[in-house]
Amino acid sequence: MRRVKLIIIGGVAAGASAAAKARRCNEDAEIIMFEKGQDISYATCGLPYYLSGVIAKRDDLLITTGEFFKRRFNIDVRTGHDVQRIDRRARKIHFTDLATGASGEEGYDKLIIATGASAIVPPVPGVDLPFVFALKTLEDTDRIFDYTKRSEPKHVVVVGGGLVGMEAAESFVVGRARVSVVELMSQVLTFLDPEMAVVVHHHLGEKGVDLYRPLSFRRGFQY
Repeated sequence: MRRVKLIIIGGVAAGASAAAKARRCNEDAEIIMFEKGQDISYATCGLPYYLSGVIAKRDDLLITTGEFFKRRFNIDVRTGHDVQRIDRRARKIHFTDLATGASGEEGYDKLIIATGASAIVPPVPGVDLPFVFALKTLEDTDRIFDYTKRSEPKHVVVVGGGLVGMEAAESFVVGRARVSVVELMSQVLTFLDPEMAVVVHHHLGEKGVDLYRPLSFRRGFQY
């Protein structure tokens, strides 16, 4: 009987979890995981704390490695590979090896897309300036880390009041920078009930964080 070939696009939380689960469900399947970055399965919510120094070493963000996945689960992990096209009719993916520039393709029986979301960058003037960053991946964190070590910014603006945005704000407050948070919605942490979000808004104000929301159009927070 022919082995099932499974390809997983994305190797961070969802992709690595899917790969490990697939191996537990099928010991004989051929499993290949493609990841655009150089690392897999890292702690995304820990990224801001590496910037503040609460997490001292970059390696402490890494939960596992491609080499471990190969030894433990017999999964072919290809980091630094950018999947650029999926041919559903032919059941193939087309990719580029970012280290060499070489292109290739792989056929599949089953395909899992686990790339996660992309950072939403508002289309405003200045987003391409060298001191404007997204904070989504470990590579993003490396860029911010290098910049802050060189420049030691005194004022940081965090666009987005979700979990990572709040953690980033906390981390820069710990680093003694002035912090402003800009949030599109009427509250930060939109999964909270409004009554709970008010507590967070109070706490931000107590810590000296300026909070800008569309309902206020002024510095500070609303009750």
